[in-house]
Amino acid sequence: MQNRILAFSNLLQIDHYLGNSYNIRMFTREIYIKRKEAFIRALCERGITRGTFILLANSESPRNYPSNCYPFRQDSSWLYFVGTGFPDFGYSLDIETGRTCLYADEPSLDDIIWTGELPSSKELAYKAGIDYSSPFSALHSLVADRLAKQEPLFILPSYRSEQADKLAELFSQGDSARRDLLRQFVDPRVILALVGVREIKGPEEIAEIERAVAITKAIHEDLLHSLEPGWTEKAAADYVLSRASAQGCELSFATIATCRGAVLHNSPTGYAATAQDTFLLDAGVEMPSGYAGDLTTTFPVGPRLGTQARAIYEVLYQAFETTARALAPGVRFIDIHKTASLAIAKGLISLGLMRGDPHEAVEAGAHALFFPHGLGHQIGLDVHDMEGLGEDYVGYGEELRRSDQFGLRSLRLAKTLKPGMVHSVEPGIYFIPQLVQKWRAENICKDFLKYDIIEKWMSVGGMRIEEDWCITESGARRLGPAFDKKAEALEKARSGI
Repeated sequence: MQNRILAFSNLLQIDHYLGNSYNIRMFTREIYIKRKEAFIRALCERGITRGTFILLANSESPRNYPSNCYPFRQDSSWLYFVGTGFPDFGYSLDIETGRTCLYADEPSLDDIIWTGELPSSKELAYKAGIDYSSPFSALHSLVADRLAKQEPLFILPSYRSEQADKLAELFSQGDSARRDLLRQFVDPRVILALVGVREIKGPEEIAEIERAVAITKAIHEDLLHSLEPGWTEKAAADYVLSRASAQGCELSFATIATCRGAVLHNSPTGYAATAQDTFLLDAGVEMPSGYAGDLTTTFPVGPRLGTQARAIYEVLYQAFETTARALAPGVRFIDIHKTASLAIAKGLISLGLMRGDPHEAVEAGAHALFFPHGLGHQIGLDVHDMEGLGEDYVGYGEELRRSDQFGLRSLRLAKTLKPGMVHSVEPGIYFIPQLVQKWRAENICKDFLKYDIIEKWMSVGGMRIEEDWCITESGARRLGPAFDKKAEALEKARSGI
């Protein structure tokens, strides 16, 4: 068990600066310079040739009093352009000249007493390919000067209240003016330009994501071989956390470790698994560089899946395999989602839970009773990559508009796939009591759904398969080592428990 984890220890190359917890692994300065240049080109292609782009690092988030904070996580756009893990810094990019500046106050002796020696802002700026550094007060002066001259200023949307507060202060706007601030300085062209450059992953990014996936896969396999009846869901989640920590990684999101797979984001509880249960683990690690992995494995707690559970799992696995074979550049992900939906509908018709023409059933949205979420999402510096910029910008762009059909409206990624894009594929089949009751009472899709039969399968609960893929010039490549998730392989792994 432990050997599978240790086998990947050589993948981790964590940079430390005298043990300071804010520092993360950075790439070469040339990579950050190329990213800046690509962003400027993307802005120019959208008609933005002058102005100043302002970016703020995240601040600490107090947990229950100012000096007791949640673990710090840097803003992902900041990591993309600057790479440093330190809070409360600023960054400016002059779009016309390409000149960049890092804004940070040098640590005082009082700071050093608590944190140890810290790198200078000049040193950090050099590592990130930034032209020069200045005290943070200089950013206030820069913004004031640009506002006075009515020169264009651009920011990204805020997803944290403390960052919105800092931007409001920086732009001399009070709380009541925050909406005006967003309307004035958040330009959709800037967001789309940034999405366009970030969604095509460079070789160094794909390597980091693949490291995250490899470690994640090892953790999933270890739990597959280790979980025993009597383990609580919380114990399984703690197991995942301990394995991630042992590899110097964080979790890329809160672990879903549950016997209640029909609750899509069920938080782990004190429920003790029994040999009759099916267990769903949706978990991933985040590398010290910030790049994420995201896998889901569903397996029996006992040595074998129940008869109904196995039948549903085989439909799900077939849908997963069919979907993966359809991945290719130039294909819209919404069409891949419909491929998965059709495979699920065909499988459920064969089991007698649905009826009629499967294409018509999918068109009507009948399959969404069992598959109410989207097929996948982009992965990178966030497990749901770039969604802090706006899910529709990231997943739909200017190409498509989100559907209002139940199930399809939850699709996070819909647009055309391109070489270099990294995303998950995660079909699921769920028997959600409240949803079935509502649809049955309202006779929704009654021509396609056999509610009397469905009621007899409710104990199956829910299951999902998820793996991460990179689109290539000729098709798609599954990231990470092979992981056999066929029912036979899962049952073989569980047979010795």
